[in-house]
Amino acid sequence: MENTDITLTESLTSFVDRFIQQLPGIGLGILIIILGLLIGSWLGQFARRRIVASTQDPLMSKFLGKALKYTLIVIAIMLGLQAAGLGGIATGILTAAGASAVILGFAFKDIGENFIAGIILAFSRPFEVNDTVEIGDNFGKVKALEFRYTKLKTFNGKDVYIPNSDVLTKPVTNYTEDGFFRWDFIIGIAYEDNIEGAKETVMKALREAPDVIEDEEHENFVIEDELDTSTVNLKVFFWVDTKDFRRMALITKGIVVKNVKEALEDAGYYMPADIQEIKLYRGETDFPLRLNQQQEVEKK
Repeated sequence: MENTDITLTESLTSFVDRFIQQLPGIGLGILIIILGLLIGSWLGQFARRRIVASTQDPLMSKFLGKALKYTLIVIAIMLGLQAAGLGGIATGILTAAGASAVILGFAFKDIGENFIAGIILAFSRPFEVNDTVEIGDNFGKVKALEFRYTKLKTFNGKDVYIPNSDVLTKPVTNYTEDGFFRWDFIIGIAYEDNIEGAKETVMKALREAPDVIEDEEHENFVIEDELDTSTVNLKVFFWVDTKDFRRMALITKGIVVKNVKEALEDAGYYMPADIQEIKLYRGETDFPLRLNQQQEVEKK
């Protein structure tokens, strides 16, 4: 029993002595980790500002800034463990990370795909921040590109987080990349109206609208669309600026529809509503028509 107490005391004393000897290294390791956190955060912000200043690309600058920050933090933790005399732990972490990477690769396949897709999108993507895009069934403005997802703000206020792998593999429609979008609508005139004169009236209304775009590349026009039940339908095509898509583009469309309607009315064109014609025949196969007594008296 006495020998056991001596052995335990010696072991404890030896442990305390080794711990005291390692205190400077542990302190240095903690200092390295703290400096790594501070330097990583500062360099991440610095790289983000420099990249956005040189490329005017806030999405890529934010993504690469975060990647640099976390890389430096991991390196600082490894160096801090080495300085603290815990190199075995650092080696064990790296070995375990390498061994578990294969296992986690299968277990978290989607996370890995989204991360790699995020890296690809950081350098090559079909949109910028605040662009109006449609990705699958999601329609809104791009707000952020993170490691795993792309954030969209829909026009009815929803925050949608789309996995980067979906952004990379699904068709992406960008409504604001070149700043132009073509609206169209149909307006009907009476059969007896002059079609060419109505088309000229519509074109004049389009040219007088201040927010309608027209140049060599973006041409506005009116065509005969179809012969409807009671109208000759004209289809109007016109271009608008989509830097502020949805709000201003929709407002411009509403103004154009209003101006075209008023211009046609002022020019004397009639825009009839659809007419449903019902014919009633008397005889054995007549459609049954019943009038009450008051209606029969009024009819006489």
